[in-house]
Amino acid sequence: MIVQQILSMKPQTGTVTIAPSATLNEAVEILSAHRIGAVVVSVDGRTVAGILSERDVVRELGKYGTSCLTKKVDQVMTSKIVSCGRSETALDVLQTMTDGRFRHMPVIEGGQMIGLISIGDVVKARLAELAAEKDALEGMIKGY
Repeated sequence: MIVQQILSMKPQTGTVTIAPSATLNEAVEILSAHRIGAVVVSVDGRTVAGILSERDVVRELGKYGTSCLTKKVDQVMTSKIVSCGRSETALDVLQTMTDGRFRHMPVIEGGQMIGLISIGDVVKARLAELAAEKDALEGMIKGY
């Protein structure tokens, strides 16, 4: 399965973004309201400046307590972004996420973000792929 297929399986609600100048408190409210684990940091909603994840927030809270909630998102976000294209395979994306120990990856084409996939999205797609392979093999063995 490729990333394009994973994107097509997701609801078409768009990718949640936040401005780099927003506060960490605003970001936490967005994460909570949308029940998501990360938000893409972007000035225009199409280019990726960074990603702010739950881990980033917890790391800051652990160091500075609740006073960190007034910090700007761009002071806390992960700015070294690892992305993928729509033609990459689910296995390649899983390997990259596992090696990098992160759970969210923007899908970028031509410098523009076309979506965001999570490790949950990729695992779900991979499980569906394995189930289809199992069914096909069982059908071959049973003569269907």
